[in-house]
Amino acid sequence: MSKRLQVLVPDEEMEAIQRQAENERLSVGAYVRRALREAESRRPTRSVPAKLAVMAEAAKYSYPTADVEEMNREIARGYLG
Repeated sequence: MSKRLQVLVPDEEMEAIQRQAENERLSVGAYVRRALREAESRRPTRSVPAKLAVMAEAAKYSYPTADVEEMNREIARGYLG
């Protein structure tokens, strides 16, 4: 089911939206729907405390490490077989 969303924007913003939609060969509605989907996709999926908890847990362990250039050479050797 679809729902209508009414958003009031100043004339100047509406003109800019219309121009951009036209440049991309989209209707204003399609342009705005895409922009809303893109904005939603950039939102963090976890809260800051949850991310910090994961980092704190990971910090308890010892992971192999090396110079960045050495790691890149090892990765490249792995790709080459």
